[in-house]
Amino acid sequence: MDTTRLVLQASDQLSYAGLASLLRSSPALELLPADDLAGAQVLVFGCEQLTVDVVTVLRRSAAETGLPVVLVLREITESELLTAVECRVVAILPRAAVTGERLAHSVLAAARGGGVLPPNLVGELLKHIERLQREVLAPNGLNASGLTPREIDVLRLMADGLDTGEIADRLCYSERTVKNVIYGVTHRLKLRNRSHAVAYALRAGMI
Repeated sequence: MDTTRLVLQASDQLSYAGLASLLRSSPALELLPADDLAGAQVLVFGCEQLTVDVVTVLRRSAAETGLPVVLVLREITESELLTAVECRVVAILPRAAVTGERLAHSVLAAARGGGVLPPNLVGELLKHIERLQREVLAPNGLNASGLTPREIDVLRLMADGLDTGEIADRLCYSERTVKNVIYGVTHRLKLRNRSHAVAYALRAGMI
């Protein structure tokens, strides 16, 4: 059976020892040495709370490895939740509720691209997203995808195989406007060409 490889780090030795014991109890997991981040699929981090020092470590890991993080801590506030998400934290487990089974489930979910959050944190995250949409995106003509309605219309027609002139006719724009829209999308999202833009938008569920 293939195992999921992970690295464990913690802010204190007691947390490390306790989490290591739980992780080693699962045959589906392989605990690597703490410095073997290159060989890992997931980073598990244990701490009391999300201090400045912990955030610094997690930001560095996110920048250097991009590993999804399972965070085990005593408590986390609403304002700290977004900071954790920015640091690639995809699963949060309260220390008081941690079991070997829950920890293994969270690691496996993180490795598959999923996430695990307590119900109250899911609610808080959804409130943040709604506030972001209402106060930041909507006033600037954007939606959660980061695209304007005009950009979405152009990408949809590109996906249907229409060329620049046909898109301009369909949307009653000039060809220059269509070209500017396409350039704006590809430049902002760092995409190579039109085909890449369409593929990106389709994969991300934007169109």
